[in-house]
Amino acid sequence: MFTVVSAGAMKYDAMHGFFRRTDEEMRAAALLVFCDPLPARCSLLQQLSGREWRRLLHWLDTSGLALYLLDRVLELRRSELLPSAVLVRLEENLIDNTERTRAMIVESNAIHREFQEARLSYTVLKGFSLWPNSVPNPCLRSQLDLDFLIAESSASAARQILERRGYYLHAVSGGTLEFKTHHMPGGSLKDLYKAVPARCVELHIEASGENQSSLLTRKHELEFHGISMPVLFPVDLFLGQAQHLYKHICSEFSRAAHFVEFRRHVVVRHYDEAFWKEVRAVGEKNPTTPLALGVAILLITQVMGDFAPEILTCWTVDCLPASARLWVELYSRRCALGDFPGNKLYLLLQRELEIAEVRPKRTRWRALIPLSLPPAIVHGTSNESMMGRVCRYRLQTRMLHLRLRFHTLEGLRYLYESFRWRQRKSRLVL
Repeated sequence: MFTVVSAGAMKYDAMHGFFRRTDEEMRAAALLVFCDPLPARCSLLQQLSGREWRRLLHWLDTSGLALYLLDRVLELRRSELLPSAVLVRLEENLIDNTERTRAMIVESNAIHREFQEARLSYTVLKGFSLWPNSVPNPCLRSQLDLDFLIAESSASAARQILERRGYYLHAVSGGTLEFKTHHMPGGSLKDLYKAVPARCVELHIEASGENQSSLLTRKHELEFHGISMPVLFPVDLFLGQAQHLYKHICSEFSRAAHFVEFRRHVVVRHYDEAFWKEVRAVGEKNPTTPLALGVAILLITQVMGDFAPEILTCWTVDCLPASARLWVELYSRRCALGDFPGNKLYLLLQRELEIAEVRPKRTRWRALIPLSLPPAIVHGTSNESMMGRVCRYRLQTRMLHLRLRFHTLEGLRYLYESFRWRQRKSRLVL
């Protein structure tokens, strides 16, 4: 047994007799590399030991930042920030991810052609549509699936096309249909960058109706790797990206890559006054949009510094409820720099927003104590082998154990933090 005591930003390891850096400190140094000019704190990366780099690399992989960091360091011509072994490892990951991304582009283009030949009403969501404003190079992104927004009238035909391409309907959640191919997913982070047979597509159904404001009527075309790809109108794309980021903030785990991508989009558009005026005109039609933008912008600002123009913050960040601002100030670093599978601190924010009549999809107690088992990672097939079935059950059992442990530990931590939150909030009121 050994004890760990605080010492500023360092912790003392009594077993080994030295101060060690906290994970949060190392992750913050990596995240700040994306700021301009480069903060002096980033030089900490040059001081990390091999053991510390292994811990940091695990977070960079799960947060989606690893290849973005490599690209940024090379862009700045500051490769000395990374040890040679880390540089080689990331360059190998980039080679693998480039091959994987190209395979996804081929599959995406094939789906586009079939959708367009069938004259379906659809558009791309997230993913490749974030290029080039949020994602300078798709091969740097850790993209796991293809997302499409599709008209309700086209959903049936789209499903038939995907099933002909070898997909099966894996899950239905609200208006989202998730399709997968019959392949056992890898159980290691080493597979994260590899081109694997497993594929996943999500169809997000846009309901029809006279009072429905259709995003599909405002779509436009983007030339992407030899295909005319329908994407959302620029303002709709930005607001959708903000809502997606906010959804992840209000969940157990937020990937830091989403913060970097959103920040880059804002910086690229920083001086585009006409764009920001149109964002406000559209965004204020939905009462939750200013809140989502405000929380996302303030959280990134807390961790990485100012980046958003005043024309955007004046109706978003400046109008946040005091309790929401307090939550961001207290928990922004744990949200942006946390490790998978995350925590339940977002429930404190959710509770405050319920007071402001922003209703979540899932109640706080249901999030604390789930009443159902986690969904199947992969479904069995009629010709499944005995070994395949054993692997599938083992993977599902492992997931069940991890989720049970997570809900138990993080539930207890939430109850403790909830008590502290009430104390801090009472001081805010005073």
